[in-house]
Amino acid sequence: MTSLVNLPNDDTNCGWYAALPNPPEPRRLQGEQSADYAVIGAGFAGLSAARRLAEHYPQARILLVDAQRIAYGASGRNSGFVIDLPHKFALEHPDPRHKQRLLGLNRSAIDQLQGLIERHGIECQWSHAGKYQGAVGERGLAYLDHFRGLLDNLGEPYRVVERDELNGVLGTNHYSRAIFTPGCYLMQPAALVRGLGASLPENVEVLEESPISGLERDSAGNWLLQGNNGVIRTPKLLLGTSIFTREFGYLRNRLLPVMTFASWTRPLSDEEMSRTGIQADWGLTPADHAGTTVRMTQDRRLIIRNTYKHVPRYGSSVSETVRRKIQQDHRKAFLARYPQLADVAFTHTWGGTYAISRNFTNFFGEISEGVYASACDNGVGAAWGTISGRLLADLAVGAGSQQLDDIQSVTGMPSLNPPEPFLGLGVRTRIRWAAWNSRSEL
Repeated sequence: MTSLVNLPNDDTNCGWYAALPNPPEPRRLQGEQSADYAVIGAGFAGLSAARRLAEHYPQARILLVDAQRIAYGASGRNSGFVIDLPHKFALEHPDPRHKQRLLGLNRSAIDQLQGLIERHGIECQWSHAGKYQGAVGERGLAYLDHFRGLLDNLGEPYRVVERDELNGVLGTNHYSRAIFTPGCYLMQPAALVRGLGASLPENVEVLEESPISGLERDSAGNWLLQGNNGVIRTPKLLLGTSIFTREFGYLRNRLLPVMTFASWTRPLSDEEMSRTGIQADWGLTPADHAGTTVRMTQDRRLIIRNTYKHVPRYGSSVSETVRRKIQQDHRKAFLARYPQLADVAFTHTWGGTYAISRNFTNFFGEISEGVYASACDNGVGAAWGTISGRLLADLAVGAGSQQLDDIQSVTGMPSLNPPEPFLGLGVRTRIRWAAWNSRSEL
């Protein structure tokens, strides 16, 4: 039997989740349950996988299990970008066909999400707003020039935006230049994830606050999912568990748990919007990947996201003292951009854990007999989770397609990590070094 050691332990201060109304009481795993398919993890990947399984087999019993409430975990904690363009590491891949496959998969995910939002009337601030990639100083401008060359090679549309024009949108002259790409969508992630959960087909049963603490096979070859107050028996198991995949014994020495942090303000008043000249509903990511992400939501909240931590025990790795220090760092970044809003405080500061791999490779496929996994989104979780979950369900039921061929061609095995304590020392050193080098962009 494989026993789970570390469960999700997210903080209670996620602004996105706090902005939602209280959900109905959860249904929890109780007693012995049998299912045709079980899916662990109700984030973007798990929700998409469960929905697709139900489309294939409307009469099947599908159980979707999560240790927390839907939208409380990582999928509801990102900065609200659904990104079509892969991050720069993927854009540097030497094979143009590889990059086109990634683009096609991400854009298919966006189409899938937009269709579900429209069909089910999901209120989540969904917006085809595009995305700015911004530079502050010479280091950022060098990265921006490199990004521009990658876009030229790929044949992707973009627009260079200079300081004065940026100031008219962002309400700050902090940035020297940005590149605007039109394919990104913005949203309220917790609202979207909860809406996706509430609109699942009838034959998908959701069990929340039901951590699975162990897996084993029975004599008939079924998988037994052991919970605190019950067990699920199923012949096929799909894992949409991201970094927690390693807790079930899979990819254990191949995934790196990283937490990134965000803070946001209350909604700005009409006077504050006018004072700064800021517009609503935009997103900016840093040209230097270790810099600061800034979002302005549709309901006028400013978000600052930076600071990365290696978190081997997930949320348990971050103390309240560390969180307060991170909020102070966010405040410095906020005031550097918006000194005229010094009287506007942060209302929430939160973190979210995701998985990266040392070779920037995503895992997708059958990981054990009857067990299928999509793990390691490398920071593009909303789009990648959505499309990989859908195609993981196709793989589990044997439904081939060109997209399934594409995702199998662009995924592989994350590289092995060095053993502890060398891994932790190396990751922490690299994060600190990146933050030091990128301090002008923070």
